[in-house]
Amino acid sequence: MTYIIALPCVDLKDKACIDECPVDCIYEGERSLYIHPDECVDCGACEPVCPVEAIYYEDDVPEQWSEYYRANVEFFDEVGSPGGAAKVGLIEKDHEVIQGLPPQR
Repeated sequence: MTYIIALPCVDLKDKACIDECPVDCIYEGERSLYIHPDECVDCGACEPVCPVEAIYYEDDVPEQWSEYYRANVEFFDEVGSPGGAAKVGLIEKDHEVIQGLPPQR
C-alpha cells in the first residue's frame, strides 16, 4: 500500500510534502510530484501538510482521480527505485495521465 498524489498537485508542486517525508520517496516530475510505491513506508506524514489536499492513501483516492494510482505507480517503470528523491532531483518527464492535462491553475 502507498499514498497517491492526485490532480490538485499538477502544475502547483508546493513541495511541503517533500520536507515532511522521512524516507525521501516523493519525486518531482515536470508538472507533478509522485510518491514511489516501493519506497513509501505509509507513515502518512505528507498528507496533512499538503495545502491543496492532493495526497490520499491509495484506498481513499476519490473516484474521479482513480487514474492517479496508475500514474504514480507507472511513473517509476522507467525511473526504477533510485533510493531517494533528493539525489535524483527533477525528473524531466511526467506520466501520460499528467502530460495529457491542460495547464492547471
